[in-house]
Amino acid sequence: MIHARSIVKNYNGFTALDDVSFDLEDSGIFGIVGHNGAGKTTLLKIMSGLLTPTSGELLIDGIDAVKHPDALKSRLGYLPEESRLYENMTVGGYLSFFGEIYRMSPEEIRKRSRDILHKLDLDAGDKKLGELSKGMKRKVAIARSLIHDPSFLVYDEPTSGLDPMTSRYISQFLRSIKKEGEKTILLSAHNLYQVEELCDKVLILQRGKRLMFGSMDELREKFGSVTYEIEFVVSDRSVLRGVLDNYEESGGVISAKVEDVDSLNDLTAIIASEGGRVKRIESHYPSLEEMLMQIGR
Repeated sequence: MIHARSIVKNYNGFTALDDVSFDLEDSGIFGIVGHNGAGKTTLLKIMSGLLTPTSGELLIDGIDAVKHPDALKSRLGYLPEESRLYENMTVGGYLSFFGEIYRMSPEEIRKRSRDILHKLDLDAGDKKLGELSKGMKRKVAIARSLIHDPSFLVYDEPTSGLDPMTSRYISQFLRSIKKEGEKTILLSAHNLYQVEELCDKVLILQRGKRLMFGSMDELREKFGSVTYEIEFVVSDRSVLRGVLDNYEESGGVISAKVEDVDSLNDLTAIIASEGGRVKRIESHYPSLEEMLMQIGR
């Protein structure tokens, strides 16, 4: 359980975080989103024990992370936005180095490294880290964050700058961790589709303040209702006057959007009464990107 209350962070008179509070359950993926400068990275660094808040309370697995940030290290896996690696090391040597820092035995390090690299589909042989592609380096950084089997992961832009295939693979990997149900993952990403697909709950920050926190269904209720897209065929277009203000037609098929279910029912009733035919109806919920566009900066 993560319990955050009234987190404030000031930098020389500038307030990066202002009275941010939320609670997270024991496992799952939780997203932090907002425009640039909203305070996302500051909050992630506080959650990782890398920054001390100006004020507020933060408990992670019963540990007071404000007073005792070092106590988090054995339970925390942190992935910064940039994969800064020791480029003269091999993958095996790099993971062994960090495993030793966590006082793991050589046998534990070998087993964990083998299992993690297999799950990440990463086989770099004896190549130095500096010789690897950006996607492979990102996988190494993820492996490093998992080597000591932490219960709490903080990932800042895990797929930033990666090609679509590698980005998709890492998303699938995070989904597999979520399915195991043993870890809590705090995730920040500019890829809002990725956040929407992966996260159980999302925190939206605006200028350092908590704007909204909840599941995607809860956010949709807050920021907009469902709309409907309909495709249909009707012989007499004049019956649409006063019912549809705008529509498109292609090959005899009319496409339109309606704002609520009552309008949809009115339209389908007219189509049926005129002997027309409905070809498709799809509901459309506001995306996370559309929500952020609504709130502005």
